[in-house]
Amino acid sequence: MQALTDNSLMLKVKSGDTDKLGLLYERHKKRLFGFFYNMNGNPSISEDLVQNVFIKILKYKHTFTGEGSFDAWIFKMARNIYYDHFKNYNKKNNTDALSSMEYRLEDSDNLDSKMELTDNMVQLRTALSKISPEKREILVLSKFKEIGYNEIGEILGCSEGAAKVKAHRALKDLKTIFMQLDKI
Repeated sequence: MQALTDNSLMLKVKSGDTDKLGLLYERHKKRLFGFFYNMNGNPSISEDLVQNVFIKILKYKHTFTGEGSFDAWIFKMARNIYYDHFKNYNKKNNTDALSSMEYRLEDSDNLDSKMELTDNMVQLRTALSKISPEKREILVLSKFKEIGYNEIGEILGCSEGAAKVKAHRALKDLKTIFMQLDKI
C-alpha cells in the first residue's frame, strides 16, 4: 500500500476523517516539539504547544487547500501559536535555541577537543541568545529544522528570496556576535 502524503492526509481530515490526524501527529510531533523547544527551552511548554497545534488544525481544517506544502502550513500555524503564547513573555526567561542539541565527539578520548567543543557550544549558545527572536527563529527553521527557504517564505509570509536574505543576515549577525565573544 502506498503511503499517503501529508497533504492527502490533511485533505481527508478536512473532509471529516479525523482519525487521519493521528498519523499527521505521529509524523510531525517531534519536529514541532523541536521547533518549540529550540525557541523557548522549556519541554513542558513545548509539549503543550504541540498539542495546541493539533487542536488548531482541527479547528481550522477548513482553511487547508491542499496547495503548497503541508510543512509550511503547519509551521506557520506553529509559529503563530508560539508568538500568541509568548506575546507577553519576559525575554530574560527564554533560554537559547541550542539547549536541546546533542553534540558528540567521534574521538571521545581526546579531552582537549571535547573541552574546546564545550567552550564553543557555550559561546554559540550565548551568541544565539543575543540575537533577536526573529533572527533566532529563522536560524532554527533553516539550520536546525532544515526547512527549505521556499517553505520558510510561506511560514514568514515573504518570498523565498527574502527568506534567504533574512537567514543570511541572521547568520552574519550570529557570526559577528560569536567572534566578539571569542575576543573576550
